[in-house]
Amino acid sequence: MPIRRLPPETVNRIAAGEVVERPASAIKELVENALDAGATRIEVQADGGGLSRILIADDGHGMAADQLALAVERHATSKLEPDDAGDVDLLRISTLGFRGEALPSIGSVARLTITSRSRDGGDAHAITVEGGDQRPVAPAGFPGPHGARVEVRDLFYATPARLKFMKSGRAEAMAISEEIKRQAMAHEAVAFTLDLDGRTALRLPAEHPGDHGRLRRLAALLGRDFEANALLIDQQRDGVRLSGYAGLPTYSRGNAGHQYLFVNGRPVKDRLLQGALRGAYADFLARDRHPAAVLFLDIDPLYVDVNVHPAKAEVRFRDPQMVRGLIVGALRHALAGAGHRASTTVAADALAGFTAHEGVGRGVWGVGAAGGGAQGWSGWTGWSAPTTAMAQTLPGLNDRSARVEPVPGDPYTPHPTPHAPADIDLPLGAARAQLHGTYIVAQTRDGLVVVDQHAAHERLVYERMKVQMAAGSVTRQALLTPEVVELDPAEAERVSARADELARLGLIVEPFGAGAVLVRETPALLGDTDVQGLIRDIADDLAEHGAALALSERLGEVCGTMACHGSVRAGRVLSAPEMNALLRQMEATPHSGQCNHGRPTYVELKLADLEKLFGRR
Repeated sequence: MPIRRLPPETVNRIAAGEVVERPASAIKELVENALDAGATRIEVQADGGGLSRILIADDGHGMAADQLALAVERHATSKLEPDDAGDVDLLRISTLGFRGEALPSIGSVARLTITSRSRDGGDAHAITVEGGDQRPVAPAGFPGPHGARVEVRDLFYATPARLKFMKSGRAEAMAISEEIKRQAMAHEAVAFTLDLDGRTALRLPAEHPGDHGRLRRLAALLGRDFEANALLIDQQRDGVRLSGYAGLPTYSRGNAGHQYLFVNGRPVKDRLLQGALRGAYADFLARDRHPAAVLFLDIDPLYVDVNVHPAKAEVRFRDPQMVRGLIVGALRHALAGAGHRASTTVAADALAGFTAHEGVGRGVWGVGAAGGGAQGWSGWTGWSAPTTAMAQTLPGLNDRSARVEPVPGDPYTPHPTPHAPADIDLPLGAARAQLHGTYIVAQTRDGLVVVDQHAAHERLVYERMKVQMAAGSVTRQALLTPEVVELDPAEAERVSARADELARLGLIVEPFGAGAVLVRETPALLGDTDVQGLIRDIADDLAEHGAALALSERLGEVCGTMACHGSVRAGRVLSAPEMNALLRQMEATPHSGQCNHGRPTYVELKLADLEKLFGRR
């Protein structure tokens, strides 16, 4: 069969299959065009999941009449400037769009109309493209002083086979909403409005540029809980800046749906982020929990390749290890700065667990008996104190329900031990009681704290073990017979190249031919471990994340298990000095707000919360 040139309309439809995968993809390209045009307000309308109609309106600099025809030509763009020699540098991309494929691709599979008025003045004009058939530019009405309106109708009508692969209208609308949210996160100074089938789904006013405005925008998109439990990230290394917000470990999710990465303002999906987040939170979350994070990476365009895929959703870093190290280091620094802080949702969940009771002891004080009436407490208008004899007959009234801290003047305490007056002003307050041999109740100046003594001490022991590991090399045990692990040659080379890093973790490996490594020593903490499985897991981690997470996690799990068994057990009765010593250690230890599995170690209830429970406010 001879080689033929494909017709231009066929070429455009092939490109459309890569660039315009679904309605959300078309909206992404059109919104990025508006942002590149300097828009401060972007309005998006979508009907029928975006398949029936899409409208993008912006107040950017717009296009003149002679530019409209060029805008719908393949590989025509205003984003790239040639140098004096006429060459275009694809290594320094500073705009969101640059390929010049979006508009002609959309026009080849849909009915596309672009109406625009240039900021330089003049009349507005419009151009229409239907299934690749371009109409002449003509004068048109335009409501604003400048900007553009792009309308897309009957998406994929020219390629009906593609319609069979679309999801339901609701699913496509959700994808559109998610795409607008991503763009809005990256550009807090731009106002966004999204209408789906005539109903407003999002209305986001422009925020002041900077951390405060960014957090307000994120709170509007991810919820006020994220705002209350977010840690500020702002670190710089080798000219690369990482900023944004990450959630506390106790504010974790069941999936990775709340993890967002932006590179130079461009939303991207990258395995590097997931691996870095997993590494940074490895000591704080169970494997089935995921942190929430919105991170923004500002890097010289020369060191990142955004021309990897036509959809521009993936990037490739020149030095991925440096980027990963920056993300992990910045997150760990922020987590360390959080101290023993736990998420506010812990207290909210605790309050939700309380159940208000209308009355106690029916039949006592006349409730439900003669004169009490059927309305119970709500209908009781007159109350008189019960007699002493009655009070003494109430079960448990004169019994102590838990171990209580000695308090001066307490008639139940023969030899009271006074507290330092300053304890109540400390973050975790002064211990007042121990309930069920497991929970410490402490009083703060404006509320109370309930501490799980086992979970709290487990974190304290674990942090001490980590410090000891960091102070020196991990204790190793030599294998009686060195073990040969067969790998793919590329995997063996990756593992051998990280021999020094693995040695610091207690694993001694060396090359053994083209496709194998020899293991001589393993970390003593692991005991009798599966060497073959361990090395293969490390090889997989190096291929996917560029770091030996498997070994680190296994050591972490062993330390966590040892910490669990070496910590104060539930059911152990503690004295008042012991309880207060535990509280003071928690205050001085990073990450003590959660145990090694991400569960909270304490719950704090403010006085206002307690007053709400009892109807005092």
